[in-house]
Amino acid sequence: MSERGVTADMPTRLSPWKRTFDVLTVTASLPVVLPVAALIALLVRINLGAPILFTQVRPGLAGRPFRMIKFRSMLEPRPGEPRLPDAQRLTRFGRFLRSSSLDELPELWNVLRGEMSLVGPRPLLMDYLPLYDAHQMRRHEVPPGITGWAQVNGRNALSWGQKFDYDVWYVDNQSMMLDLKILIMTVFKVVMRDGISAAGDATMPPFTGNSEGR
Repeated sequence: MSERGVTADMPTRLSPWKRTFDVLTVTASLPVVLPVAALIALLVRINLGAPILFTQVRPGLAGRPFRMIKFRSMLEPRPGEPRLPDAQRLTRFGRFLRSSSLDELPELWNVLRGEMSLVGPRPLLMDYLPLYDAHQMRRHEVPPGITGWAQVNGRNALSWGQKFDYDVWYVDNQSMMLDLKILIMTVFKVVMRDGISAAGDATMPPFTGNSEGR
């Protein structure tokens, strides 16, 4: 394993249908998505100020870094002010964006660029890569997704071990029918606002090592 967990020789499982499915689905959705995204951008500017977008380097296929794009959902400290915990930075409007998953809309650009897929393990933090064991690292054998098997089976309410197990199960069982099932389940989960956060946390507590992951 190379620096920060990126492996040059990691086996990958790129299904031939997946890229075509992603591009066609995103392209077909643009007439609906673009007006909604424009409205969300305006609301973010009004409620949270600038910048409208939040970008962060995340690990993609085989752990290779890419810059993920989302709508900003948290307050940023002013110059000279301390950085508050996430729970205090997350406003009511930000909670709405997250619970509705509308903050994820800009990631469709990552999908069109081939950095993400509509369905796959969620891209976590680069800092987590050196903490994964071999089982957990297998989540990077496929492109990361906007939604995934873990997201429709509990999302942030899952333990880290459960989340990684769901991710690896998806890697071993991916199919077009499974992706369609996950996308349909995602719609219902978003409507029900299910599994948005872990108990006692604004979103999900940080992963600190393998003792939490199994």
